[in-house]
Order: sequence, then C-alpha cells, then structure tokens
Amino acid sequence: MSAIMFMSVLVAFSQTKTKTANKKGEMECCKNHSMQQCSHDGMHKKTKHQVVIQLTSGDTLVWKAVMNNLKHLKEAWGDSVAIEVVAHGPGIDLLLSAKTTQQKEIAGFKNQGVVFMGCANTLKARNLTKEALIPEAVAVPSGIGEVIMKQEEGWSYLKAGF
Repeated sequence: MSAIMFMSVLVAFSQTKTKTANKKGEMECCKNHSMQQCSHDGMHKKTKHQVVIQLTSGDTLVWKAVMNNLKHLKEAWGDSVAIEVVAHGPGIDLLLSAKTTQQKEIAGFKNQGVVFMGCANTLKARNLTKEALIPEAVAVPSGIGEVIMKQEEGWSYLKAGF
C-alpha cells in the first residue's frame, strides 16, 4: 500500500429526520439524550451540510489527511457544515492524550464547531477510561453505532484512510 492516503465519500441516501420534542417537551438530539443533557457542543445548529467522518486508523499520515479535509470543508462551507469525527479501533489514538500528534489542530477545529468522539467500547477494550481522551473529545457508547445513527439521519459519510 502506498504512503498516500485518501478519503472516500459515500453519501447516505436516507432523508434527514426532523428533530421532535420528547414527552417532556424537550428537543431530542441524537436519540441518546435530550438537548439539555447534550455534550456535543454546537453540533445541533441547523446546517445545510452534515458530515460524519469515521476514523479507524492509527496512522499519523491518515490523521493529517483528516485535519486537511476538515480545513477544506470549513474553508468551503464555514458554519453551514456540521462535522463529527468518530474514532474507534486503532483510530482512537488520535483522541488519546498520551498518543495524539494533532491536539493543537483538534482544539482549533473544536472551536469551529467540529465534534470529536471516541468510542467507549474501544476504550474499555484497552482498559482505559474516558479521562484518557483529550479534553476536546467526548466519549460515545459505540463508535460504529454513532456512525450508523448519523447515516440513518441523512449525514454524508467519509471513511478516513484504509
């Protein structure tokens, strides 16, 4: 395999679901909790574009490619794009304080509304807690489950590296 990594784009064909109020009258965000409980920062703003990026690679060249893609998406679409990066398996290293080489870049993108999520299943398999994540990241119960939920909601899908 060459040292050049690439991103493939697969667009989900399902319709975006509208947000609805739950029995308590609260807006629900991602079926896991109410908006008031949500820790996904600015992700819930209504945006024209919604992109979920799945990262399963521990290769730092792939991480740099992800940062480059984030830069270009934000340059092109600014606040009209919601982006979520979901790291699981070997990709979780991007979000680990002890392993990442991209924390400065991640902090900058978080300030622009990009959400970084680490898989709790991967953390558990490595005997790590969510405290091992960089402060800019949040843990989700299942990384792959998060990616699937976003696709079901109509988000565009990017697979980082191979």
